[in-house]
Amino acid sequence: MTEDRRKEAKWYVVHTYSGHENKVKATIEKMVENRGNVDDIFEVLVPTENYVDKNNPTKIKTRKSFPGYVLVNMIVDDESWYLVRNTRGVTGFVGPSGKPIALTDRELKSLGMTEEIVKKPMDIEEGDRVIVMYGAFKDAVADVISVDKKARKLKILVDIFGRQQPVDVDFDTIEKL
Repeated sequence: MTEDRRKEAKWYVVHTYSGHENKVKATIEKMVENRGNVDDIFEVLVPTENYVDKNNPTKIKTRKSFPGYVLVNMIVDDESWYLVRNTRGVTGFVGPSGKPIALTDRELKSLGMTEEIVKKPMDIEEGDRVIVMYGAFKDAVADVISVDKKARKLKILVDIFGRQQPVDVDFDTIEKL
């Protein structure tokens, strides 16, 4: 049952007081455990990144990637929303009027959370027209000249300085027209 519900869960961004991210994470996890909401709230993350200390280049430190924000993997219902929203240190969900809006697959990928993304099927064939959604050739319309489904790569013809040039791109960076 829990595994089926976990597949329905989405990632949401919660705004917190700056410096309270780890306290909020611990509090939510403790309340989920105490109240038995394990079927609604599955994971709480404080995104961090490693960096090299400029005063001591041999030392690697960790800092928060998004100070003041916590990511929560949950199914939003009245009870789970109330639990998160009324946690000490939480100012609200990120979204219009504080209403939770789930992160998109593209946003999750930009955060480096690619293992959470279910890959879309490759329904593109040679000769199809595509548009590049991001990267160096963003918004370019191109023709597909070859498809490598195993590696999820495409070779497309992109107009560069008035000439058609073959370019290799990842399948996940394009959309079919």
